[in-house]
Amino acid sequence: MVLKVTEQNFQTEVMEAEMPVLVDFYADWCGPCKMMSPVLEQISEEMEGKIKVAKINVDENPNLASQYKVMSIPNFIIFKNGQTADQVIGAIPKAQMQDKINAVL
Repeated sequence: MVLKVTEQNFQTEVMEAEMPVLVDFYADWCGPCKMMSPVLEQISEEMEGKIKVAKINVDENPNLASQYKVMSIPNFIIFKNGQTADQVIGAIPKAQMQDKINAVL
């Protein structure tokens, strides 16, 4: 299940998470973001218990987007122990995303 994260629950769901969190900074109007949505759902199901997958709408949460210098979307940041472990900008193949996640696990 892909978790919807906002500025209100970011601290709890991402920064204090016990496992790594893949955060997708996206917008509803973004074509490549929509293209990545099913990929994130698959990763969320296949890697359940190893990584959390979360989405942050940059239009609704501009402070988080600004804090993490998100200028282009989709923008994926993998957080581990409250720190940025890796970052990917743009739509990428599922296998490439899984490689990035596995490198952090």
